[in-house]
Amino acid sequence: MVLGAMSALITPFKNGKVDTQAYEALIKRQIQYGMDACVPAGTTGESATMSHAEHKECIEIAVQTCRNTKAKVLAGAGSNNTIEAIELAQFAQKCGADAILSVVPYYNKPTQQGLYLHYKAIAESVDIPIMLYNVPSRTGVGLEVETIIKLYQDIKNIYGIKEASGSIEHVCAMLHVDSSLKVLSGDDSLNYSILSLGGQGVISVTGNLFPQDIVSLYRFAMKGDFTSSLAVSNKLYGINKALFHQSNPIPIKAAMFLHGLIPTLEYRLPLCEPSRECMKLIEKALEKYEVQK
Repeated sequence: MVLGAMSALITPFKNGKVDTQAYEALIKRQIQYGMDACVPAGTTGESATMSHAEHKECIEIAVQTCRNTKAKVLAGAGSNNTIEAIELAQFAQKCGADAILSVVPYYNKPTQQGLYLHYKAIAESVDIPIMLYNVPSRTGVGLEVETIIKLYQDIKNIYGIKEASGSIEHVCAMLHVDSSLKVLSGDDSLNYSILSLGGQGVISVTGNLFPQDIVSLYRFAMKGDFTSSLAVSNKLYGINKALFHQSNPIPIKAAMFLHGLIPTLEYRLPLCEPSRECMKLIEKALEKYEVQK
């Protein structure tokens, strides 16, 4: 299974295509600063507007770049179409990904039984570990605690969940029912809170920019040094807030561009460049931080 500190990678574009050179460089920077894993082709990577070929290309680059390093690959392989999700999951396994991150099917608004059957079908199609991804603000429907626990207890290769509902009570409820479930924070503002409750990792947007701080926040918490972990969390409060002023990944890509970590600032429509107000807010927030290349 894949646990620890990791970033939900942005996808750099150049002239409308994936900038593979810049993407590889971003992954190498994550490895350099000690990230346990990288997460290609997720929400932050604009997976919803990438072609299947581009999606697979990003997974391949991540696997190739992390090979012969300590970093693992948790490949984004979700879809609102179960057949497509299975295809992506099988590709990720064949490609050499260590585990799969599978988002709740968006737009369809399935029932909890439909969600259970969706994930059961994916899990039965592969052998590698699967992490559920709960983000109801994006998908229109969320995984309920009962469904999460049933999936975890019924299906051997489902081992945990990226929790991005924004609800600490939801995290408490899951761990109360079964404390062996691996819960990872999917919300940078709640990283410390979820780790302090027994979470086993973070999948961070801010980590694209400050991987060393996300690693420190996680490592301190795992050692039981919650005072130091909280200090890192408090340090990142301002930038976390700025990076979610508009829809993710609009602000994080702008911040990466401002600091020369990506050569071009391109989005895949319908996402577009941040508003003038948002850009000023990002610039102001970044004045308080030192970005290491």
